[in-house]
Amino acid sequence: MDLGIDGRSALVLGASAGIGRGIAAALAREGAQVAIASRSRERIDAAARELEDEVVPFVCDTADLDRVAELPGEVEGVHGPVEILVANTGGPPLGGALDHPLEEWESGYRSLVLAPLVLIDAVVPGMRERRWGRIVNVASSSVREPIPGLALSNAHRMAAVGLLKTLASEIAADGITVNTVATGRFATQRLADNAGSLETAEERAREDVPARRLGTPEEYGDLVAFLASERASYLTGAVIPLDGGLLRSV
Repeated sequence: MDLGIDGRSALVLGASAGIGRGIAAALAREGAQVAIASRSRERIDAAARELEDEVVPFVCDTADLDRVAELPGEVEGVHGPVEILVANTGGPPLGGALDHPLEEWESGYRSLVLAPLVLIDAVVPGMRERRWGRIVNVASSSVREPIPGLALSNAHRMAAVGLLKTLASEIAADGITVNTVATGRFATQRLADNAGSLETAEERAREDVPARRLGTPEEYGDLVAFLASERASYLTGAVIPLDGGLLRSV
C-alpha cells in the first residue's frame, strides 16, 4: 500500500534507540526524508549510520526549550519544512505521587508537555500554509489507565493529551492531523532497565499481556508510518492503544 509520504520531511525525537528509532526506520523505508534527534551526539550519529537511507542526525535535549525551538528550523535547512512531527520526548523517573521533588515535576513537565508544545508551535504555521501536516505523540497506556509507580508520566502525559486533543480540533480543517499512541510494553532498553532485565520484562508480558509477548519497535514504526500517511487523513484527535490488548478499559 502506497502511504503517500515519499519525499515528505519528517522529524523524529528520541530516535537514537528503541521506539523512536523504529519509527524513523519505518518512515525512511516509506521514502520520507527523516531527521532524527537525541541528546547524545554519539548515539544519534550511530543510529543515523545504521539506519542509512540518508537519515540526518541532530542533537537536542528536550530539557532545553530554547534548543527545541531551534531544531525545526535546522531540519528545514536540510530537508525542507517539517511535514511530519513525531514527539517522542522520553520518560521521567519512576516513583509514586509524593516521591518526587518539585524539580523533577518541573523537568517532567518540560519534557512531556512544553517540549512538544514548542515543536508544534514552530511547525504548525508552515503546515497550515501548505494545508498538510501530521503530528504524532508517543505516549503511554497510562493516559487511559494510570500505572502504579509512574506518577510523573501519568500526570504529564495526560496533560499532553489534553493539549493535543484541543489542538486537533483547531487545525483539522487545515489538513493537519494530531494523534497520540498509547504505548504498551515494548522491547526497549528503558523497559529492560525498569524491569531489571529484558528477560524479566518478557516473562511478565507472557503473564500479563493478552498477546503473551512484548511489542517490537518495528511494529510501532509501522503504526506511526500509517498515521503519518495520506491514507490516515480523516483520523485525528485520537488516542490509539498499541499494547497487545493490555488495557482492560473500554
